[in-house]
Amino acid sequence: MARSMTAFARASRQEEWGTLTWEIRSVNHRYLEPGFRMPDTLRDLEMALRETLRTKLNRGKVDCYLQLNLKRELDGLGVNTTAARQYIDAARTIAALMENPASLSPLEILERPGVLEEREVDSDALKQATLSLFATAVDQLLEGRAVEGAKLADFLRQRIAGIRTQTAKVRGLLPQILAAQKQRLRDKTQDLQLELDPERLEQEIVILAQKADVDEELDRLDAHLKEIEQVLKRKEPIGRRLDFLMQELNREANTLSSKSIALDTTQSAVELKVLIEQMREQIQNIE
Repeated sequence: MARSMTAFARASRQEEWGTLTWEIRSVNHRYLEPGFRMPDTLRDLEMALRETLRTKLNRGKVDCYLQLNLKRELDGLGVNTTAARQYIDAARTIAALMENPASLSPLEILERPGVLEEREVDSDALKQATLSLFATAVDQLLEGRAVEGAKLADFLRQRIAGIRTQTAKVRGLLPQILAAQKQRLRDKTQDLQLELDPERLEQEIVILAQKADVDEELDRLDAHLKEIEQVLKRKEPIGRRLDFLMQELNREANTLSSKSIALDTTQSAVELKVLIEQMREQIQNIE
C-alpha cells in the first residue's frame, strides 16, 4: 500500500488548565528526520515523542509544533474556598459565645494558613496529555498519508497503462518495420546496380533484424510493470523499491530507443521516457 510522505495533521485538547494543540507537517525525505518546537517545560518529552514517530513512520521530514495555552486564572494565587469556609465557620462558632464580637474581615481570613495558595498545573497530567494527544495527531497524519498515497498509486497505474499501450504499439509495428527495412535494403542494392550473393544479402538482413530486435526489452518492461503493480499492494514501505524499478524501466526504454530503426518506434521510446519520468517524480513522495 502506497503512503505519501507529504501530509498535515492538527489535534487539540481542552483541559481544565488550558488547551494543547499539536501540528505535524511531513514532506518527502530519504530518511526519517523529525524536528520539534515545544515549550521548554516539556522538552524532556522529546525522546518519547521521537520514539512514537519511529514506531509509526519510516521516512520523511516531520516538523512537530506544540502550542500550550494555560488559563489565566492559573497564574498567580488562588483561594482555597474549603479552608476559608472552615475558618469562617470556626469564627462564627466563637462569635456565638461572645457578647459583642467584632466583625470578621475577609482580609483576616486571607491571612490564615492555607487559604491563599499558588495554582499550578499538575505536571504529570500535562505530560500525559501531551503524549496522548501527540499519538492522536500522528494517527491523523498516517490517515492523511494513506489518502495521498492512494492518489499516487492511481497516478502510477495510469502511467503503467500508458506504458503498456506504447509497448503494444511497438510490438505491433515491428513486423512491418522489419519487412520495410528488408525491402529498402533490396531496393538499395538494385538502385546501385550491385550484384550481391543472395546468401550474403540474407546475412545482412538477419543482422539488421537482430539489431532491431527489441522483444527482450519489451518483455523486461512488461515484467517490471507487473512487479510495480505487486509492490503497490504491499503493506510495508515501498518507496525505495519503486525507485529502483524506475531505474530498470528507464534502462529498457533507453535500449529501445538506441535500437530504433523507424520514426514510430523512436516516438514510442520518447513517450515511454516521459511516462517513466512522471512516475519517478511522484515516487519520490512515497514512503
